[in-house]
Amino acid sequence: MLADSNPLMLTAMSEIFEKDRRFSLVATAATAEGFLGMVMRMPVQVGVIDWNLPALGGARLIDVLRAQASPPRLVVYAEDSGDVPRKAMAAGAAGFVARSESVERLLDTCVAVAKGQMVFPFLDVRGLKQDPIESLSPRERTLLEALSKGLTNKELARELDISANTVKFHLSNLFEKLSVKNRAQAIAFFYANRASRGEM
Repeated sequence: MLADSNPLMLTAMSEIFEKDRRFSLVATAATAEGFLGMVMRMPVQVGVIDWNLPALGGARLIDVLRAQASPPRLVVYAEDSGDVPRKAMAAGAAGFVARSESVERLLDTCVAVAKGQMVFPFLDVRGLKQDPIESLSPRERTLLEALSKGLTNKELARELDISANTVKFHLSNLFEKLSVKNRAQAIAFFYANRASRGEM
């Protein structure tokens, strides 16, 4: 079963799946509610859904379906923007295919999902190691957090129970690792990093 709010996309996908003998297209829907209603009435093994389906949205639809007795395995077919593949996986989808991928990729993913496999793009964890915050020692991380509260060197020395000279030494290393020139830039980096991680 297919669900997409774009009628042209829905028509194109329907034609692709109907031509492939490995599939039997049960129904199509333009909304999450429409998809849900159909699934309640007929057995569906695999569903292909857009992540931004009106009005529930992909994540909520997956969540509602997971509570059913024998829900279809869902493949999210959407723009590969931001963290959608990871969010789809966290929501409980069985696969993700970017719209920029070939039609064959979508079909092959649906076959694999029907067999019980999970299919997601490779998420490169090496990117985490390139985050300058990851290169900081535990002491430097503590110092950066304390620095973000606007403490002076004397206050930092008192809070961390180290000498003012040791504070200067750690700050120098900290600025170098973060590629910043002063405490104001270091504090700005700290808050920007937290915002990008969704910790604000």
